[in-house]
Amino acid sequence: MTNRVQHGRRTSGTEGGVTVFLIGMRINRFRALRHWLPVFTAMPRMLRELRADAAAGLLASRVVTSGPREFAVIQYWESTDKLLAYAADSTRAHRPAWAAFNRRAREGRGAVGSWHETYAVPAGAHESIYFDMPLYGLAAAHGSAPVTPQRDRAAQRLSSASGEA
Repeated sequence: MTNRVQHGRRTSGTEGGVTVFLIGMRINRFRALRHWLPVFTAMPRMLRELRADAAAGLLASRVVTSGPREFAVIQYWESTDKLLAYAADSTRAHRPAWAAFNRRAREGRGAVGSWHETYAVPAGAHESIYFDMPLYGLAAAHGSAPVTPQRDRAAQRLSSASGEA
């Protein structure tokens, strides 16, 4: 991913549906380092593994924080099937990390929390706009295109994405 600003108004080059996966953790007790630090360090390992294998299906990701306790990763996937296949594959980093998290969560009695949400968004049910931004979000996953007069407004981009005239 590049940090080069793409000037002007742009929209993502997304065609078809989109799979967005949000995953995060919350440190509930800072002093319980042995319970939350392994959770904190597991995600970068998984992201490195996924970036090294384009066939796995991760298109783009971004780490976000919300204060000193909360961390999340926004992920854009080729398909829900590829996301679920990665999560279930016992030879990849996720399964052992998930099993270890569950053990630590029981032992830590609330020291760390985690969450995830998956959105399988059909074609025509998403749109995007970027103004003087580097590739970000869907544009980082699918590329970007200039906003044309026919796709100037959100409603136009939504109808264009669904194939409506």
